Amino acid sequence: MSTHTPLPPGFKLPPLSSVSEEFFVNMGPQHPSTHGALRLVLRLDGETIIEVVPHMGYIHRGLEKQAESESYIHYIPLTDRQDYLTSHQNNHCVCMAIEKAMGIGVPERGEYIRVMLCELNRIASHLVFYACFGGDLGGQTALLYGFKEREMVHDIFEEVCGQRLTMNFFRPGGSIKDVPDTFIPRIKAFMEHLKPTLKDYETLLTKNIIVLFRSQGVGVLSKERAIALGCSGPVLRASGSDYDVRKNDPYSIYGSLDFDVPTATEGDCYARYIVRMLEIHESMKILEQCIKKFPSGPYRSPPKLSYKLPQGRYYAQTETAKGIYGTYIVAEKGDKPHRIHTRSPSFANMLSLNEMSRGHKISDLVTIMATLDPVIPEIDR
Repeated sequence: MSTHTPLPPGFKLPPLSSVSEEFFVNMGPQHPSTHGALRLVLRLDGETIIEVVPHMGYIHRGLEKQAESESYIHYIPLTDRQDYLTSHQNNHCVCMAIEKAMGIGVPERGEYIRVMLCELNRIASHLVFYACFGGDLGGQTALLYGFKEREMVHDIFEEVCGQRLTMNFFRPGGSIKDVPDTFIPRIKAFMEHLKPTLKDYETLLTKNIIVLFRSQGVGVLSKERAIALGCSGPVLRASGSDYDVRKNDPYSIYGSLDFDVPTATEGDCYARYIVRMLEIHESMKILEQCIKKFPSGPYRSPPKLSYKLPQGRYYAQTETAKGIYGTYIVAEKGDKPHRIHTRSPSFANMLSLNEMSRGHKISDLVTIMATLDPVIPEIDR
């Protein structure tokens, strides 16, 4: 028998808008889904997000200001500490800016070493994305899968330069030393292992009904808005733009390599996931070409005693796993920059978070954050 008191005749519930009330919730700065010390202030109507305001700067270290009292060479390892998942690609960008300013060339072998290490870096970063994306959605098995193969990449890095995360390996004109004889065989062995393993990765998440339900149609960003907000990398390409610095403004030997730029048109969380998974296959395609053409000869142009840039302004950019990473140098005199600035992809991509999140639930925000794949130290420079 029901114990509910019946409503009086003619009684109507008031419209939702008159009984709901907006309130604010702090997500972070230590929330596990924020991939670092980031605070998000959520304006909510119930569990529905009206606005997301990112509060950054919790781990700001003043790296760009510190660079003004360091030599150009000493600035290279500081870029390792920005996006520590793309440190080779960050180092590459700084070296390119210095080379452009001083007219320094890079031997062919040195260019191949750079590209191969950067593409391995891209694969390792996307494997971390895969692991964190699955983990944020509650699939802890994916977390274990992603880090397992990523360790194989870092074993190669450790043998090449003695470091697994913060590399400090590239120098103007090439790299600090040559690669060992085991470099090519270890890359071959890794790719032979990764190709069948990726099928397991995709079986686990790509067609998983929970992943599809929580990511398709969630966090949609149109192509026009992605461009207007300055997005780049997989975030931009998942919204329909095929812009990739390696193709549109080729550097190093990328112009001579055959690879595709994966894109999608949906602009949602699932599209951003798919684009990154496809990019792993394209990076392996690049590595296979480099292995076949890997040249002998010097790995670096003769190093200089001091790197003093001519007075002027210099800019270089690379396509990292997160998007466009740029280094802008203002040189006055001496071997220290007058001013140095980084264009970091995670900072620009974060500007789209509010637009992606409006109208979704708090649980959806966790998914959206995961597909932005942010590294907060890159934002808080």
